[in-house]
Amino acid sequence: MGLRRIGKGDAFADQLADDVGIARSSEQRPSIASMTTERTASSPVVVRPATPDDIGLILSLIRELAEFERALHEVHATEETLRATLFAERPAAFCHIAEYDGQPAGFALWFLNYSTWLGGHGLYLEDLYVREQVRGTGIGIALLAELAGICVERGYPRLEWWVLDWNPARGFYESIGASALTEWIPYRLTGEALQQMASR
Repeated sequence: MGLRRIGKGDAFADQLADDVGIARSSEQRPSIASMTTERTASSPVVVRPATPDDIGLILSLIRELAEFERALHEVHATEETLRATLFAERPAAFCHIAEYDGQPAGFALWFLNYSTWLGGHGLYLEDLYVREQVRGTGIGIALLAELAGICVERGYPRLEWWVLDWNPARGFYESIGASALTEWIPYRLTGEALQQMASR
């Protein structure tokens, strides 16, 4: 499996001081080991693809994220639904787990989207979360670097995510070159409105 390790002294990771904490949005990457070999000896941070054994952990992290976003009451995911979607025969969503000193520290859950203008896939980050007690240790940057590496290896031109307007991580994202798409307004059909549209 592809593993990414980032050392405590990584200068770029230090920019994450107050950490990504959160952002809105498991496949193997064989070349990750060769990309990071020089850093693996003493690093406390590891990013790895999730396995079915991580289902309970993933749900816990999702609930922690929702609590941070003041929306815990909106979480309806269960271990069963996560297992069915993340570890189906042909899954459409994927997850990476971050560990710090061997302990679960965060996760990134993502899927592929598509650009008709570019004529190709991109990677959409649905959720990125780092536990509060280990923020500022390079975990957020390691998760983002893992996904960026997947994009580069596969030729995906975009890595995208949503961020709540009050999230202090916005400044960090801009510091690494991410751009806010202020001209776009997301829309969503759900609940009764979705049912009514489907019946028209």
